Amino acid sequence: MTATPAFLDAYYADGPDGSVRVSAEQASAFAKDIAGDYNPLHDVGARRFCVPGDLLCALVLGRYGLSERMTFSFRDMVGANKPLYLPETGSDSDPIAVHDADGGVYLDVERGGAVCRDSRVIERFVREYAAFSGKTFPHYMIPVLEEHGVMFHPDRPLVIYDSMGFELETVRFGEPALALADRTLTTDGKRGSAKLCFDMQEDGRSFGAGWKKLVISGLREYDGERMRAFVEHFRLRKAAYEAERDGT
Repeated sequence: MTATPAFLDAYYADGPDGSVRVSAEQASAFAKDIAGDYNPLHDVGARRFCVPGDLLCALVLGRYGLSERMTFSFRDMVGANKPLYLPETGSDSDPIAVHDADGGVYLDVERGGAVCRDSRVIERFVREYAAFSGKTFPHYMIPVLEEHGVMFHPDRPLVIYDSMGFELETVRFGEPALALADRTLTTDGKRGSAKLCFDMQEDGRSFGAGWKKLVISGLREYDGERMRAFVEHFRLRKAAYEAERDGT
């Protein structure tokens, strides 16, 4: 059994029935404090609130360990305090389906290769990937949207985390660093698919690679003025949250 990194204890609770549950407050805090993700979908009280996908990935890694090859595919959005079940597995190569009491699947995980159960290594990976993932907007996405001349609806943004995966040469490392390697966007009418590719490095040497895929709905012609206003609103939200959190 993997020792779940202690820092994750603040972002979920064990249910009396063996489930795990994430409150809106826990989910929002993880999104903002660990990932730097200010997507309104993760705000407490949001009409379409959902638990961050990166937190679900972190809980899986904390339960089953970090494998050399892993793919996470999101099947549905998880609401606040939804009881989720992480199943028992027979081997380190068994697939994982995170599900609810009715059998509805929210996250499918495929895995293979050597496994690391060292909580310190897992924490380093989680923190580094979450920080990288949290830069999706505006750092990584705005340039590729502008390049293709499209954007999401600024009043009703709908950008959904579809999947992510990676292949590592080793799961034994000290201080990993994720670096953006490539970003692409394919469009089909008002729907788009963005893919962010990254290198996993330590001391300047690459020891793995991965990707994150997002689905964008409501695409329309790029409007630089409206997008700049949206980004500025994002920055103000972030600054206000950090000031309140830090008591400044």
